[in-house]
Amino acid sequence: MASREGIRLRVLMEPRHGARYEDILGLAQATERAGLDAFFRSDHLLGVDPDDPAYRPTDCWTTLGGLARDTERIRLGALMSAATFRHPGLLATIVASADEMSGGRVEFGIGTGWFAREHAAFGFPFPDTGERFDRLEEQLEIITGLWRTPFGDEQGFSFEGAHYRIEANRTPPRPFQSPHPPILIGGTGPKRTPAIAARYASEFNAGLGGDLREQMATFTRACEEIGRDPGEPRRSACVPVACGSTPAEVERRAEGIAPFFLGAAAIGSPDQIAEQLTGLGEIGFDTVYLFIFDIHDLDHIALIGAEVLPHLAAAKVAGP
Repeated sequence: MASREGIRLRVLMEPRHGARYEDILGLAQATERAGLDAFFRSDHLLGVDPDDPAYRPTDCWTTLGGLARDTERIRLGALMSAATFRHPGLLATIVASADEMSGGRVEFGIGTGWFAREHAAFGFPFPDTGERFDRLEEQLEIITGLWRTPFGDEQGFSFEGAHYRIEANRTPPRPFQSPHPPILIGGTGPKRTPAIAARYASEFNAGLGGDLREQMATFTRACEEIGRDPGEPRRSACVPVACGSTPAEVERRAEGIAPFFLGAAAIGSPDQIAEQLTGLGEIGFDTVYLFIFDIHDLDHIALIGAEVLPHLAAAKVAGP
C-alpha cells in the first residue's frame, strides 16, 4: 500500500495512582475537546509501582462502557486487554456490548498479559509464556469466530482447543461494527507476536522498547509469509509525553513520567514534540498513543491538541 497521509494522535491513560471514573471521564472528555482521535486505557489492576498503597484500580471494560455513553466522537479502546483476565466468550460479549453502547466506536486490543505480581495480587493464574501465547491464539479464534457467525446460523459457533471449548453457540454477541471492531495486537516479541498480529490484527502496536524499524520489518515479513498485504494493517507506537509552553512547564510534566518510561518519552515544546512524532511517520507509523500519567492535567491535553496535532495531520507516513 502507498504511504498514508497524517498521523492519528491518541491518548493512552496510565494513571500513576489509579483513578475514579470521574477522573477517567474528565480525561476522555478533554481528549474529545482537544480534537484527538481516540481515548484508550490500560487493562491493569496494579500501577507502575505495584507496592503503591494509594493506587485505586478500576476495571478497563466497565469504564469503557461508561465512556461509550458519556462521550460522543472519540474512538475508545484497551491497550492491551490481558487474555488471562477473562474467558473469551465473556470478553467477546463485553466488547460487543461496549461497541453497541458507543455506536461503533470501540477498538479491541488484546495481549498475553505480562504482570506476574498483578495476577498474584488478584488471584489470576499466570501460566508460562508459551501457554499464555497459546491461550491468546485460542481467544482470538473464539472471539472472531463468535463475532463472524451469521445471524440465524443453525449450527452456531463451536470450538475445541487445548484451553477453551465452545459448544454450538447459536446466539453469539453482535458488535455494532461489521464484521467486528478493529483488533489491535502488539508487543516486542520477535516471533509469535508478529505472526499472530499478521493473522488477526487491524493494527500492529510496537509497544515500548526495542528497535522500532526492526519491529516494523519483522511484522512486514510475517504478513508476507501468510500472503497478507503488509500495507493493510495500521502500525502504531506508544510514546510517553511531557509537552509544555515553557521550560518550567516541560520540567514539571516530565517529573510526572514514571522513570521506567523516560527512555522512550517525547519531552519538550510543542514544536519539539511534533518533530519527534513526525519522525515516527517517516519509519511507517500512522498512529501514536501518548502515555498520560497525570490524568488531572487537562491543560496538557489541550496544549497538545492546539499546537501538536495540526503538525501531525499533514505528516507523511511511509509505506512498508
